[in-house]
Amino acid sequence: MTSSQESRYSPWRFTVAPMLDWTDRHCRFFDRLLTRRARLYTEMVTTGAIRFGNREMLLGFSPSEHPVALQLGGSDPEELAFAIRTAEAEGYVYDEYNLNCGCPSPRVQKGSFGACLMLDAKLVADCVRAMQEVTDKPVTVKHRIGVDDRDDYGFVRDFVGEVHEAGCRVFIVHARAAWLKGLSPKENREVPPLNREVAFDLKREFPDSAFVLNGQIADLATARELLDRGIDGVMMGRAAYQNPWVLAGVDSALFGDDFETTRLAVIEAVTEEVKTNWKDDEHALRAFSRHLNGLCQGLPGARAWRRTLADPKAIREQGPELFHYAWREAFGEGF
Repeated sequence: MTSSQESRYSPWRFTVAPMLDWTDRHCRFFDRLLTRRARLYTEMVTTGAIRFGNREMLLGFSPSEHPVALQLGGSDPEELAFAIRTAEAEGYVYDEYNLNCGCPSPRVQKGSFGACLMLDAKLVADCVRAMQEVTDKPVTVKHRIGVDDRDDYGFVRDFVGEVHEAGCRVFIVHARAAWLKGLSPKENREVPPLNREVAFDLKREFPDSAFVLNGQIADLATARELLDRGIDGVMMGRAAYQNPWVLAGVDSALFGDDFETTRLAVIEAVTEEVKTNWKDDEHALRAFSRHLNGLCQGLPGARAWRRTLADPKAIREQGPELFHYAWREAFGEGF
């Protein structure tokens, strides 16, 4: 791709959502084998975890994952700044730092961050300023279109306006309100009405900012339709995890690249990664097996593929050869 082609597109044109317990470093390594252009996100990492936890486990990533963003959970400006400063000082330099203002889970609410932060736009603005002061990378915000009964357009417009004043220029809009009482996180992804038009309205009001649409984007046709309407980017979540092969079409369909791969090539690369960097780490092997579970969705033999990857005996006996073995069990050829 030429530099002129490269500059045609927003860096946020296609992104894979941060998903707790899913988008760990092993998942992101796998995703990058399927698409060179998608922007990847970590799971949400809390500021407390970075201060007191195992930083290599929490922050480590492969250089092949770039472009990759670190999503942070927290509400203390100083702690958020500490998290970024610490990450970069220890060599974990991400391409973006994203503040989570959208997660509605009770655990996150108890920490006074996530979606409930939308109720205090001035605090979010202070957080953004503190984060920007310690990095030259973009600081972005992921948010909902409302919280509980505060679901009128004026509420989210004023929230974005306050954070925009602080210097944020990238907003990832989950196009549903968050209902903090009475719904589980899963229900919060399904029950509040989807309203993508809010993101387009925000784009018209803040034309100097990039707006990325998140929420029920299940295929590349939908992604392309939204991009063609003028949104700066789209974020795909569970659809990309449950049917990861959809990512193999991103570069050609949305960027005009000629990058292609095969399932066999992906399996070979994952096997080599496990052998080279995670040979004696059964936790990593199990993580990879979970992330690759949907790789063969829709193919005859997919059930056998999933069954083999989930088989504790196969995991224990095959080790890094698990994926070769699972392919042979499911399809009888290739390795």
